[in-house]
Formats: sequence, structure tokens, C-alpha cells
Amino acid sequence: KKERNAVILAHNYMTPEIYHGVADVVGDSLQLAIEATRAEADVIVQCGVHFMAETAKILNPAKTVLIPDMEAGCSLAESITPAGIAEMRARYPGAPVVTYVNTSAEIKAESDICCTSSNAVEIVESLGAGRVIFLPDEFLGRYVAGRTAVEIILWHGHCEVHERFRAEDLRAYRESYPGIQIFAHPECPPDVLAEADYVGSTSGLIRHVEATRPERVMLVTECSMSDNVAAENPDIEFIRPCNLCPHMKRISLPGILHSLETLEYQIEVDPSIAARARLAVERMLEVGRGSGG
Repeated sequence: KKERNAVILAHNYMTPEIYHGVADVVGDSLQLAIEATRAEADVIVQCGVHFMAETAKILNPAKTVLIPDMEAGCSLAESITPAGIAEMRARYPGAPVVTYVNTSAEIKAESDICCTSSNAVEIVESLGAGRVIFLPDEFLGRYVAGRTAVEIILWHGHCEVHERFRAEDLRAYRESYPGIQIFAHPECPPDVLAEADYVGSTSGLIRHVEATRPERVMLVTECSMSDNVAAENPDIEFIRPCNLCPHMKRISLPGILHSLETLEYQIEVDPSIAARARLAVERMLEVGRGSGG
């Protein structure tokens, strides 16, 4: 890492040996996007999925951006195409397109502005529009719709990790573990969020754990995050329903080392796409550098 003058950015869903062992910066999609703009290193190693590495490259076109495994994709990102956006724009003329950062550069380029789970409501309301097209996460869009007067037009994309959680499972955990606090990510289905005591982004979940210090808690999200937060809060009992993201788990310590040694795999984004995608991401950062939720 020193030889390459590299910085390692790691998402909250990375395994503990990456999150605690080698990462220079950890966080959710918004935090990593912001840190990518501050990176002074020559090389950025993105320990996350492909769209996150693309975002880092979009914001740092002159830097070398690496992802240790090119197959680290995202079911949510794959659920939307440029043709889908064109169809929505034709169906709802004049409605701005807000795109979740869990999307490819090509999709960001077709959008008016990006958002993350921590700033989605703030981004939607910043546009001053009565109706907004929200892509591609249906459940996050429904969560936003419940917190704003803006009409939200939804696309039916889902995260394969979060959509597997069920409200009846949460109720069973409450029966088995009296006094448990349940904190959920807004990519979960609406009935799961209704069962939760708190809903927030990955960074929001971490902050809420540290602010409220529950004796016993369950984080309804990708399960490596519970491992990482538990390591920093040994006095709290974490109950762990374990849905793993197969894409995030493609990133490993040997893969990171190989990436640094060989400079594989480099992320490139077509300059014309990158320029338009950068506008959407920078608009998000201008609005959404707050503490999020």
C-alpha cells in the first residue's frame, strides 16, 4: 500500500479482517463517495462492489481506481437500464430522475441527481418538484414516499440481501429475545420496516447503536456489518440474522494484496458517460453532505 501510495476504502459490509485490518476509510456509500473526493493517494482500492468503484473513478478521473474482483456486482444495480429510464421519462414528462448510488455509471449519466439511503429524503425535497421518478430501489422509494409530500414514482428493483428479510421472522426474534431492539435498513420490505424500532442507512444504524446503547440489538442488513459494529461495542449483545451479500464477499484480503501488487483490476469509465454521471453525483454531494439518517 505504501509503495503504491494507495488508499483503501471499505464499505460497512466488508468482513472484519478488511474493515478493521487494512481499510483506511470505512463507511456507507455516501461516506465513501465523499472520501473519494478527498483522496490524495495515487491509487484508490475500492473494497465494495463495482458501482462503488465506478463512483470513485467518476470523482477521480486522473487516479487509478482498483477493485479486487471485477465480478463483485449488485442485483439492484442490474435491475435498471438506460432504456428503463427513457421509458419512465416518457411516461412522466418533466419529472426529475433521482437515482440511488447503487447503480452503474451509465445509469447515473441518465439521471438528474443521485442519492444514498442516508440522504434520499433530503435529495428528493431539494428539487422543489411535485413529482419525482425514484430509481431503482422500490423499498427505499416507498420509505422516502412515507416521509415527504413529494409524489414518488417507483421502479421495482430490489436488493437480493435485504428483500429476503420477513416481518414474521422479526416478530419471532422479539419473542425469543425479550427487550431486543431491531434496527433495519430502508432497502428492506415495508412490513419489515414497520416492525423495526429504528430505520436508517448503514452509517445511521451504527450511529443509533452508539447513541442509544441497547443491551441487545439486531441489525436487519448484511450480516458482516453486525460483526464490525459488535467488535467496536463489546458490551452490547448482537443477535445476528445472517443474510450475506455474495458480491461483497468476493472481496478478500488475498484479492486486495493481488490488486495492489499487479494494479488489477482497473476501473475505466467512458469519458462522455463519466462527465454526465459526475454531474449527478456532484449535485448529490452539494445537497447531501449532512449527517444523513
